[in-house]
Amino acid sequence: MFIEFLQVFLPLVIYVLLIIILVIGIIIGVRIIKTLDKVDDVVDSVSTKVNSLNGIFSIIDNTTDRIVSITDKVVEGVSGVIGRLFRKKKTKEVKELED
Repeated sequence: MFIEFLQVFLPLVIYVLLIIILVIGIIIGVRIIKTLDKVDDVVDSVSTKVNSLNGIFSIIDNTTDRIVSITDKVVEGVSGVIGRLFRKKKTKEVKELED
């Protein structure tokens, strides 16, 4: 009689527990979907804000490129002048040694 009771009762308990686990899984799934929707909204908001700043970043990038090109020209000019001065001194020293 006890074995018959267990053969009837245990499957019922297992089915009830499986139904409870299934319901909990569905609830967790719905909450995860809601959370992912909120995260998607935040990501979209951040993306639009970053895109609005792209114009400013391109202006800053162009400005720094121009400044770098100007400083490169200045450095080339200064190094050219210094190089000519040293070459003149060396040619004078070589001429003095030859004489």
